[in-house]
Amino acid sequence: MSARFAYRAHGFRRFLRDEEGATLVEFTLVFGLYLLVFFGLLDFGRLAYHYVNMQRGLQVAARLAAVRPPACAGVPETNTRGVTPKDQAEPQFGTNCSAESWVCSAPATVSCSGAMTNPTVAEIWPIVAPALPNGSSAANLSFSYSYDPELGFLGGPYVPMVTVELQNVNFEFATPLGALVGLVTGTADENLDADIAFPSMSTSMPGEDLAQGAGS
Repeated sequence: MSARFAYRAHGFRRFLRDEEGATLVEFTLVFGLYLLVFFGLLDFGRLAYHYVNMQRGLQVAARLAAVRPPACAGVPETNTRGVTPKDQAEPQFGTNCSAESWVCSAPATVSCSGAMTNPTVAEIWPIVAPALPNGSSAANLSFSYSYDPELGFLGGPYVPMVTVELQNVNFEFATPLGALVGLVTGTADENLDADIAFPSMSTSMPGEDLAQGAGS
């Protein structure tokens, strides 16, 4: 009985000293880390690709918005006369809005989100869409038309500063890095899925005769 126990104890000690297969374990750990880094580079490459192309697409979108009819309702078509001070003569039509702060009225900024029912948005969206991650829509675009006294003249076409903004666009990881980011930032859901939100980006350009911009 003691001899059998001694034999088993000797075999157990030999098993503990046996290093065969250790290389395979080390390879598995290192290879797993390598795959994580490799696919992480692919993910961050996709992230950089979308970011750069979003900026370029937004510049084209702003250019189109500046020469097309407004994407928002309620944008004035002409520069109307402002409130002339009592001690001043009314300015003549054709006077630059920049001559005095009261020459032209200062309309409020008009803003709206993109809607495919608008012809201008319907023209811009196919240009911007390929640069965005899946799940984005025209609603991620917003447009604003703000008054600039340096542009236009009294009685002439209203020439606002046109701003196109891209916001609330999320990037979805294709690798487990999304789960790691979510755990660190506390944004992961119950399935350990997490997205990164791109920062909002915008481009502004002066409008160019918005009343006649269609088809130009």
